[in-house]
Amino acid sequence: MSSTTSATNRTGGNRTGFRTWTSAFGRVCGVLLDAIVRRLALARVDPNVLTFMGLVVNIVAAFLFGYANGDNQARMFRYAGLVIIGSGFFDLVDGAVARASNRVTRFGGFFDSVVDRYSDASQFLGLLVFYARGDRFFYVVLTAIVMISAIMVSYSRARAESLIGSCRVGFMERPERLVLVIIGALFNRMAPVLWIIAVLSTITVIHRVRYTWTRTELVDRAAASSGQAA
Repeated sequence: MSSTTSATNRTGGNRTGFRTWTSAFGRVCGVLLDAIVRRLALARVDPNVLTFMGLVVNIVAAFLFGYANGDNQARMFRYAGLVIIGSGFFDLVDGAVARASNRVTRFGGFFDSVVDRYSDASQFLGLLVFYARGDRFFYVVLTAIVMISAIMVSYSRARAESLIGSCRVGFMERPERLVLVIIGALFNRMAPVLWIIAVLSTITVIHRVRYTWTRTELVDRAAASSGQAA
């Protein structure tokens, strides 16, 4: 067997082993999550309470951001990143518990969306406090822009879907923002993360505005044609 073939086999084996390990890890996590969901459903825990707890945890993260200063910034940001990771637990289980306990409601979906907006805003509010305390005016403005653009990403989709049914275009949605904020917090690289979120969120909003304009134009033209035909 040639050295090239041997290397290829080793690489293929490593990749197969990695996929097997990650698949097994994913299955274990899925089993644990299902067990937690079942226990919460049997305990009749209100899914809306779980949703609200996610907000509470994010407020803790916001406090850690705001409490940070030049001396403890890396540590406080790392703690905040870990807390935000923990808040993801509630995002995972609230809807699953609602389905498992047959308590899915229209209000639950609405409440989840509202609380998610407050959770996002609380994180950026914490960063606003941090930069304001450090007298870093430029980053106060940048963080405010990020907060506005993040809210507009969600609002543009909600408003569009009231007109055209579905508007899932664009990249920078809430999961992507959360991942970036966690990375920025854990590795103390929040400044470039804010730039990325600001730019990509703005592009996402523009994309959704253009997509909605195109779809509504088609509907309006069809309606006009039908009116003329009648």
